Parts: sequence; C-alpha cells; structure tokens
Amino acid sequence: MPGPELSRVVLVRYGEVGLKGSNRAWFERTLAGNLRRALRHVGPCHVEDLHGRLLVRPEALATDAGLDAMSSAAARVFGVVGAVAAWETPLDIEAIREAARALVRAALASSQGGPLAFKVSARRSNRRFPMDSMEINRDVGADLLRLLGARLQVDVHRPALTVHVEVRDEAAYVYGNEQAGPGGLPIGVSGRALALVSGGIDSPVASWMAMKRGLYVDAVHFHAMPFTSEQARLKVLRLVSILAGWQGRMRVFVSRFTEVQKAIYANCPADLGVLLMRRMMVRIATRLAERHRYDALVTGENLGQVASQTVPSMAVVEAVSGRIVLRPLLAWDKSEIVDVARRIGTYETSIEPYEDCCTLFVARHPQTRPRFDRVEEAESKLDVDGLVDQALEQTEVVEASDAVGVHGGGLAGR
Repeated sequence: MPGPELSRVVLVRYGEVGLKGSNRAWFERTLAGNLRRALRHVGPCHVEDLHGRLLVRPEALATDAGLDAMSSAAARVFGVVGAVAAWETPLDIEAIREAARALVRAALASSQGGPLAFKVSARRSNRRFPMDSMEINRDVGADLLRLLGARLQVDVHRPALTVHVEVRDEAAYVYGNEQAGPGGLPIGVSGRALALVSGGIDSPVASWMAMKRGLYVDAVHFHAMPFTSEQARLKVLRLVSILAGWQGRMRVFVSRFTEVQKAIYANCPADLGVLLMRRMMVRIATRLAERHRYDALVTGENLGQVASQTVPSMAVVEAVSGRIVLRPLLAWDKSEIVDVARRIGTYETSIEPYEDCCTLFVARHPQTRPRFDRVEEAESKLDVDGLVDQALEQTEVVEASDAVGVHGGGLAGR
C-alpha cells in the first residue's frame, strides 16, 4: 500500500468558469463556496484553488467510501464538469508509481474478473519535473504491467480505466475515471429567478436549466383544491425537493388559484380560458418577484407544444409582467426534455397521474392567435386586482428540503 506521504483528495474540474477573463476569480470563489455548502453533509473538508481546478481536502483521514461520497456530491454542483478521488503524491516518480498501483489494485478488486483494459494518460505542467508526459506514460504503464500484468491489458482506444497523472508545481495527482458534473455556471452568478412550477415534466426541467446557467431559483406553484387533490400539491413539493437537492435549498410559494379559475370560467369566453389563466399566474408571480426581489420569471413553455404555447399567446401572457420571462425549453423537442428529466431525477415523479390546475377546464378549441383587444375585453369582466390580492393572501411559503438527491450520484447517462 502507498506510504504515509501520499494523501487522498478530490479533484474538481470546471469548464466555462475558466473562460471568464477578468471576472474569473469571482466565478471561482462563488463555485468554491457552493462546493463547500454541497459537501457540508458529507464531512469536514477544505476547498483550495489549484489554478484551473478546485481541490477538496478532507480534514480527517478519508476512506474510499468517504472520498466517493465527496466526489458524488461535488459532481452535482453547477459549474463542475467532473470530480474524482485522487492520490496526492510528492514530485517523485516512485511515489507516482505507488499511487498508480493502488488505483489499479482497487479497480481490479471491484472488477467482474477477466483482464482490465487500461491506459496511462500523463500531463506535465511542471517543466522542472525530469520526465515529460510520454516518458511518464511509458514508465508508469510498464511498472503496472510488470507487477499486475496478468490481469491487465493495454487499450489506448477504449480503456475501462484511464490512469491519469497530473504533474503540477507543488505535487502530482493520480486518479482514475471521473464522475461527470452538470457543467454550466455556479448558482448565484446570474441573479435570482422565480420559476412557475407545475406537476408536469417541463417546468422542473426548465427550473434546473435556469439553475445551470447560474440563476438562484425559487418556485411558485398554483393549486386549485378541491378541483385538484392534495396528492397533486404534494407531488409538486416532491419535485421541488428534488430540485433543491441540486441547488442546496429552495423556497416554494404555494398559491391557491381556485377563485381565479372559477371567475375566469364563469365570466370569460372558453377559448381564452387557458390564456387568461396564464396571465393571472404571471401577474401573481410578478407581484411575488417584486416583493421578494427576483430578477426574472422562468416557465417551462415550449414553442408549439400545446395550443397556448404559440408566439402570439406567449406575447399576450408576458405583456402583464414587468419582469423578463425566461423560457429555457423554448426550442427543445419533447424527447430532449424527457431525457433531461430522467437524468436529473424528476421524470418518475412528474408522470404520477395527479391533475394540476393547468389541465382543468381546457377548451376543445383554445385560441392560438389571440388578439390583445379581445383578451383585454374578456378581462374587463374580472376584478383582476382583487383576484390577484386574494391569491397572494392565500399563498403559503414552504421551504423545500434538500435531503432528496444531495447524497446521490452524478448525472446518469452522461
């Protein structure tokens, strides 16, 4: 086994953050802070800047399981491209060999039998180290084959295990295959947004995509009990909890929408019903955004997916808001949305068969090219301000737990 001079750490790789020019230090500090918060459930650790990477150093002697848990938690932080447990060694080729042996022995112990296809991939940024990258590849690869060759097979094209060696100024790092992270930007660098979340597939994915671009996201959900069930409301809270597992925590405003819907469908043309309902939702969300200082609204709208999601309809809906309305899924195919929903863990909950208020009272022939004057004439029959005030008074605030998913693995299927 490696000697006591070798340390165990987690290497965290980021992508787009490294392209931020003069603002890069601020992005890196934000990412490091988010990383510390994500890892607080796993164990005490320090996060260090490694010039192009972040290094997580456990405060106590870490087990393989503990390091894997840290890697998994790090791989769920936005801005992170990959995370992996690594050996930190002195700048000495024998110490590097020793760490590579430990890495390969662990991989063999967990393999299903048969030869393990591997390759060595070295990168030397420290030009004072006496061997270049190719020489390190040959040396470490030959050492592994000499000691463990009966169970190893070199495959430089499709290896099951890549033994990475990074030689830096202060130390070298040896590690295997990394866990893929979500990429994107650190939460918080793009401001704050309020997402309109239903129980469907799209809006949770849209919220996640907004988080991925650096927005801190909270949610507002509209329910229409007794037309909708308590199970439908709890389903949305579970969806928000899953999203909170990616962000750390999340607040959801749960707004009673029943009186608004009853007023619309008692007084307005049926073909404008969904459109008027969405205008009222956006009005309520905008008031919450003004009150709680959100910079933008986020919706799961997708161009052409349903009758209310045409360009004229979206223009009529967003006209009632003083906030920018972001639609991360606007040009996606449904299959792409479903793929992301599966990867982030919301799909199975989204398809539970509980109706939400968006599916109630849908007209047989909804308006797809609404005229502003006709919409405003229809709304003139409503006490718009009174209904909005009433809905806001009947809004409760729920702090979503981040217990779901925080300790789970990285993105599946990436």
